[in-house]
Amino acid sequence: MDIIICTPAGAGSKAGNRATAERWETLLEQAGHNISVVTDYHGEPCDLFLALHAWRSHDAIRVFRNAYPFKPLIVALTGTDIYRHQYEYPEQTHYSMHTADALIGLHEKVGDDIPGRFREKLVTLFQSADTPAPHNTSATSASPYFEVCVIGHLREEKDSLRAAMAARLLSSESHLRVSCAGKPHDTHWEQLAKQEMQQNSRFRWLGELEKTDIDKLMANSQLMVISSVMEGGANVVSEACRAGLPVIASDISGNIGLLGADYPGLYPVGDTQALSERLARAENDPQFLSSLREHVTTLAGQFTAEKERASLEQAIALAMQRCSGISA
Repeated sequence: MDIIICTPAGAGSKAGNRATAERWETLLEQAGHNISVVTDYHGEPCDLFLALHAWRSHDAIRVFRNAYPFKPLIVALTGTDIYRHQYEYPEQTHYSMHTADALIGLHEKVGDDIPGRFREKLVTLFQSADTPAPHNTSATSASPYFEVCVIGHLREEKDSLRAAMAARLLSSESHLRVSCAGKPHDTHWEQLAKQEMQQNSRFRWLGELEKTDIDKLMANSQLMVISSVMEGGANVVSEACRAGLPVIASDISGNIGLLGADYPGLYPVGDTQALSERLARAENDPQFLSSLREHVTTLAGQFTAEKERASLEQAIALAMQRCSGISA
C-alpha cells in the first residue's frame, strides 16, 4: 500500500511530531508498505493518507478529502489538538476528526477527552522506544548530585521550569540537581532558562541535545520529571519506562493514560510545593524511588515497536473498513 504521512515538522526537526512520523515510516515499511513523509501536501495520489495533528494539518486533510473522498484517512491526535485546539479552533480541528476514517490517540484516556461521536473510530497506540543503556543507580556514581532530568522543548505546554522552581524549595542538605535538555520555543523561553541558571544553583539548561546525548543524560539520571500541563502521550514516558528510569509526573490525562491512575509518582499539575515534596522523597527515601522504578519497569512491555506496529495496522484496517462502508 502507498501511504503518505503528513507532519507539520520539517525534515531535520527534533520535534516530537517529526520523530513520530519517521518512526512510523520505518514501522510501516517493515510491514511492507511504501511510505512518503511530507510537510506540504498538494493532492498527490496515495492509497491511504495519515496526518499527524488534526489542527496543524487541517489544510492538507481538506485537500486530500476533497481530492479523494472515498480513500482511507487516518488522523493522529496530538496533545494540543485534544487539550487546546479543539476549543480554540473547533471548526478546523473537529472537521479533521469528523472526516477521518480512523483516529489515533497516544494514551488510554484520549477517548474521555474528545467528543463522544468520534470515539468509535479511535485506536489507542502507545509510542515505542528502544531500550537504552540502563540508568545509573549506583550510590558511588562520579556525580556528587542526585540527578534529575527534564527532557523536551521549553514551552508553556511543558511547564518546563517547574522542576527547577521546585528544586529551589529543597533543604540546604539536598544534593539534587535538575538538568533540562530542550530547544526553547522562543527568545522569551531562552531568557527564562538563562535567568533560572543564574539564580538557581540546582539548575542547568543544556540546550537542544542529540539523541545520543539525551540517552547519556537519562543513563546518568536517578529520576525524570514530566511537568507538562497538556500532553497527547509523551514519547519521553516510553523512553523512561524502557530505560527503567523512575518518573515524577503531573497528574494530567496524558500522563495518567500512560502511567496509570495508581502510579505513585504523580503530583498535582502546576503545584510547585507538591513537586518539591516528591523530589525530596525520591532523593531521601530509597523505597519510594525503588517503587517508582518497579512501576516503570513493569510498564515497559507496552512500549515496544512490535505493539506500536500492530496498533498502526489496526488503525489502517479500521480506516479501510469504515471507508469501504461509507463508499459502498
